[in-house]
Amino acid sequence: MTERRAILSGSTFEEQIGYARAVVDGDWVHVSGTTGFDYTAMTISDDVVEQAEQCLRNIEAALAGADCTFADVVRVRYLLPDRADFEPCWPVLRRCFGDVRPAATMLMCGLADPRMKIEIEVYARRATV
Repeated sequence: MTERRAILSGSTFEEQIGYARAVVDGDWVHVSGTTGFDYTAMTISDDVVEQAEQCLRNIEAALAGADCTFADVVRVRYLLPDRADFEPCWPVLRRCFGDVRPAATMLMCGLADPRMKIEIEVYARRATV
């Protein structure tokens, strides 16, 4: 039987809505759409680049909980309400994914809270030993 376990970040959203920051299912790690909230303080910056940086810190923590790093990411989805906010984030995103080159999609859509300017979702595959 394959391992299946939830990784929680402590975000109040996870408890209120009923989901996990990430789910490990065998070798696969599914990281939920992650926004730029600092989950410890439950605050969010007004700046999209700062939100992207916080998204990536939150994702990095979830991946670490699954014994993964950004190097294990095979798929990334970017969700933004305003397409003009995407390009300013590219240098931040490139720092994490530039050498990894995961499959990627950017979607323009509304997000759950009007303060949210970017949401990032990733799938990773854990290295087999």
